[in-house]
Amino acid sequence: MFSDRWFNTLLQFLILVPGTLSCYLPVENRIRFSTRLTLSLCGLAAVLISLAAACAVTFWNIAPNAVGIPILAISFFLYRQTVRLDLSRTLAVYVGVCAIETFPVQFGTIADMYFQPTINRASLPGSLVALGSSCIMLAVFVHPARRSFSRAVEDCDMPRVWYSVTVISAIFLVFNILATPASYDVVRNTRLCFLFPMFEVCALALLITVYVLFYSLAIGRTEREKLEKRSQLLEMQSRQFRDLQEYMKQTGRLRHDFRQSVHILATLAEKGDLNGIRTHLAEYELRFDENVPVHYCANAALNALFGYYDEMAQTLRIRTDWKIELPEPLTVSELDMAALFGNLMENAIAACTTIPEEDRYFELVSEICHGNSLYVISTNSFNGKVLRGKDGAYHSTKRSGKGTGLDSITAVAEKYGGSARTYHSDREFFIDVFLKI
Repeated sequence: MFSDRWFNTLLQFLILVPGTLSCYLPVENRIRFSTRLTLSLCGLAAVLISLAAACAVTFWNIAPNAVGIPILAISFFLYRQTVRLDLSRTLAVYVGVCAIETFPVQFGTIADMYFQPTINRASLPGSLVALGSSCIMLAVFVHPARRSFSRAVEDCDMPRVWYSVTVISAIFLVFNILATPASYDVVRNTRLCFLFPMFEVCALALLITVYVLFYSLAIGRTEREKLEKRSQLLEMQSRQFRDLQEYMKQTGRLRHDFRQSVHILATLAEKGDLNGIRTHLAEYELRFDENVPVHYCANAALNALFGYYDEMAQTLRIRTDWKIELPEPLTVSELDMAALFGNLMENAIAACTTIPEEDRYFELVSEICHGNSLYVISTNSFNGKVLRGKDGAYHSTKRSGKGTGLDSITAVAEKYGGSARTYHSDREFFIDVFLKI
């Protein structure tokens, strides 16, 4: 008797296994450790938790919900430690999977009510239906979760949107738990016998529709942001091209007038006027070097980006010392590198403007190490005032909440298996970035 009940309860809790695997499908690229190791250990942990939960329910007569709620909380804590994601996205994925997994449980309940007319609790056939339905849903959603929703997780960096999705998922999760009938007879002997299964199918379809709509909106907005960034880069390149054309015109005029300079130098040489020769050559060299386009790297878009911010720094009287080394050809996304360096330079220049002009400086070093790693070190002067949250993270001094620029830098670094470290002294702000190229 107890062994049958224990086995039945174990099957109910084993739904944690496909649920665990489902949580990692959309975040496959953000797992902290190797995918195989993480899935193996978490799958084993889900089995052990299921065994312990079955014992608690069977031998100590603890209600399944009283066991399940702490399991969900502990599982989320462990899940949070194994992925490299902010809280909003981690919570959205986890609660979303939990909401989806309540539907196989309800399908098991429906199976019991239809095929076990003499019982009033979960039975072995119902538990098998629930576990089987969960495995089938996992198989069905493997491809869209790994391809489509993982793209949304990677590209959509909008915490408010993710929290909104979490709230919607939580509503379905709680409502589905509350919808579980306390007595199967109440459903069997009323019109709910037909309405309850229809309600569950419609609710599942609605939740999936919500996720599909969210994916479409998130990807649409992400693509629009990428186009805007690309447009900004093209505008910078166009500006640099115009500067280059103007420089070519100036050098063309100088080359055309070179004969006159030769005559002047010849006349000064005949007179033995060395000072006059030096003065004329210095003026000629100064005019020749005027407005020379600076070459930072081989990539045209990034070169234009560096030129744009360098000109901005010079306008604001900020001393710059930049040494840029990037892979040629570029082996990582051009837009990702533009986001990384653009946010670095924008934040540093903005910070420099908080102090007098004579104290402003910005050093930026980018170098390739060991042929497969890129190290970026940014150092800039600032007024020493920072805002930090309870977790130690730097917050924006322009608006409430964390700085989106620093978050973007960290996201790019982590996307390529690296990290970003931010720290400061009394008058200097430092950002060290490492990523694999």
